[in-house]
Amino acid sequence: MGAPSRHLRRPRIDPKPIDGTLSVTELVDRTFLAYNAARLREACQLFTRKMLSDDVVVGVSLSGALTPAGLGIAALVPMIEHGFIDWITSTGANLYHDTHYAIGLDMHQGSPFVDDVELRREGVVRIYDIFFDYNVLLETDAFYRSVIASEEFQRPMSSAEFHYRLGRYVGERERALGLSRRSLMAVAHECGVPIYTSSPGDSSIGMNVAALALKDNRLVFDVSRDVNETAAIVLDAKQRGGRSAVLILGGGSPKNFMLQTEPQIQEVLGISEHGHDFFVQITDARPDTGGLSGATPGEAVSWGKVDPDALPDTVVCYLDSTVALPILAAYAIANHEPRPLKRLYDRLGEVLEQLRRQYAASQAPG
Repeated sequence: MGAPSRHLRRPRIDPKPIDGTLSVTELVDRTFLAYNAARLREACQLFTRKMLSDDVVVGVSLSGALTPAGLGIAALVPMIEHGFIDWITSTGANLYHDTHYAIGLDMHQGSPFVDDVELRREGVVRIYDIFFDYNVLLETDAFYRSVIASEEFQRPMSSAEFHYRLGRYVGERERALGLSRRSLMAVAHECGVPIYTSSPGDSSIGMNVAALALKDNRLVFDVSRDVNETAAIVLDAKQRGGRSAVLILGGGSPKNFMLQTEPQIQEVLGISEHGHDFFVQITDARPDTGGLSGATPGEAVSWGKVDPDALPDTVVCYLDSTVALPILAAYAIANHEPRPLKRLYDRLGEVLEQLRRQYAASQAPG
């Protein structure tokens, strides 16, 4: 026989039996050896060993009902505090439900196997197997309308500025109620992590903004500024000699908004760039239906969203984010020291001006 195939020189599947002493790190490294468990192991290792290098700017996109399930408190807040998340794109719904916890409202473990007509009759709202009182919505709406009516919100602003200013109010309410570290938005405010919403009108937050517009409230979301600021964050990271990484939880509009930063730089603004350097996605969407949620990093290369040389540093794990995110967060926190906060929010004016100058230069004749 000739030499064995190079494919058979890869590590053997030979796990140690699971016992009661196994840590999260040992569980992932030793027993997540095949299928989507192996992809999750690769995602944990890529995120922790490469994406958390000091020169990497890490963007995270959030879709699906993650904060109602407590994952803001359990995973995202600690990751922000450890400097593992530098900027965020999110559905408005995740930010709205994040607020419940900070203003003293309760969410409950429930069941998907219930009579929804009965729930409606009893004033209970259901998100699959999460239950909460209908008054949670009304009280959260009232909180938002009270805050948005204040003088500092009476002008156009980016969604990042809107969430940053809201984060201060949310944090103040937390402290007044004697609560601690329950709100993603409050901690992002403290840590200078900008949060963007790709569809500001598509949530109860946007619905309350729209309601106040009927009473001549002057708050308007500057979506063009959102597009340009997010592109500026990525361009600045690359041109300062660093790299850009994306951690995509789910898909949908937040995923596209994060990835379209590179086409905005290259295709629209005409500035030379090559794409994001690291790509990890947790998704339950298939690629063969043509939807963005299931689109692979290889497909993203064809759009200029991902650097073709970076394909070895991409992982797609077909798994529920509510399973994968706590494991990824626990693995990263156990295996990587906290990073210094990049406080990108504080530099948004600076990076946007840099983008403006480079766009002007790209349009100059000759």
